[in-house]
Amino acid sequence: MAAARWLLRLLLPLAWARPAACTDPPGGGWLLGTVPEEQRCTVERADASLTYPLFLQRFAFSRPVILQGLTDNSAFRALCTREKLLAAFGSSPVRLSTANTYSYRKVDVPFTEYVEQLLEPQDPGRLGSGSGSGVPFHWHGPGFSEVIFGRKRWFLYPPEKTPHFHPNETTLAWLHHTYPTLPPAERPLECTLRPGEVLYFPDRWWHATLNLDTSVFISTFLG
Repeated sequence: MAAARWLLRLLLPLAWARPAACTDPPGGGWLLGTVPEEQRCTVERADASLTYPLFLQRFAFSRPVILQGLTDNSAFRALCTREKLLAAFGSSPVRLSTANTYSYRKVDVPFTEYVEQLLEPQDPGRLGSGSGSGVPFHWHGPGFSEVIFGRKRWFLYPPEKTPHFHPNETTLAWLHHTYPTLPPAERPLECTLRPGEVLYFPDRWWHATLNLDTSVFISTFLG
């Protein structure tokens, strides 16, 4: 209950903000990918008319929802272009972890090296960064994720329905090898998140992500 109340208090005051004009390069200068979106989004969407009681009743503890028109992150978005992030944080270290369920290995590299040498389209047979990368199925407490640049495809299962996956297989490999074999009743809820959209997922929901483009996003976990 407290987590849901905190989320709505954070998002609803921003619902009245009007987007500012944006002169950023297309996609913020980040690499666009070729991995396809799903044929049909199966995650429900809601707009700023969603009330707190309705959010509690329909989504907070039972199913994910994509929230649209609740935030205006244009000022933050302007700071997240490829050029501006490299200028501001080029020499700063970033911590990378393996793209598997348990994130066994962690490596620190300068941000410039990460952007200029490691952000490239993902090879389905290996772990990596950039378009086609992502996080395999895992679960934790409730949270939300907002895309700033790029597109991020999500796959979600309720807590009682453990997905078929190998913890050391990338999401892209799972999409190519396992997803096509799933009967319709065993397929996950799925949808592609675009800039300005926020996905909320309840406690202990299984989820995996796939970056269709090189993505800049914010995730916050509640509870």
